Amino acid sequence: MAESALARLPMAARVGITLGLVVLSGLVYYVGFYSDVASSIEQAQASRITLEAELAAARKVEAAYQKDLEELARRRERERELNKILPPTTEYPAFLSAVQNVANTAGVELTAWTPQPEIQEAYYARVPMKVEVSGRFHQIAKFFYGIGQSDRIMNMENISIREPVVRDNEIFLKVSGLATAFRSLDKAESEASAGQQRRTTTGG
Repeated sequence: MAESALARLPMAARVGITLGLVVLSGLVYYVGFYSDVASSIEQAQASRITLEAELAAARKVEAAYQKDLEELARRRERERELNKILPPTTEYPAFLSAVQNVANTAGVELTAWTPQPEIQEAYYARVPMKVEVSGRFHQIAKFFYGIGQSDRIMNMENISIREPVVRDNEIFLKVSGLATAFRSLDKAESEASAGQQRRTTTGG
């Protein structure tokens, strides 16, 4: 059997060839596999850094959004509370309902009510309504107190007491007066009212 060409080479040559093949295999591995893996790892790390930065920015945006939502909720709640006190519309039915609730709580009878034209001031409007109630003296006093304590701003004026009678050692009264609520004016109404007042003051 003929010797192979590699077998006829000196030992040093064979060792050199073997080392060369090992080095070549290593280069092929590095170029063909490791460099691709390393590049993929670098890209993945870069993508991770980018994603983490985007996530941090998104969390900041979310936190700001939640803060804005909470502020909006607080403002809406405050607006609801203000609208109870000084609504933006006349709301005669709600006004009458509030007076009726106070009358029921005080134990007096609301016998008559007549809405009156509203009166605009510079920044608000008066919403008057003539009312008549009847009941015991202390119930009438409780009714007047309740009007002042209502959620909506209301007062009583032009009060007239008539037909007092004594029954079972208690005084029963009929009382009429002007219950007045208030509402806020929008910008256009406020400007028009202010202009009207200026013309009235100057006589123009």
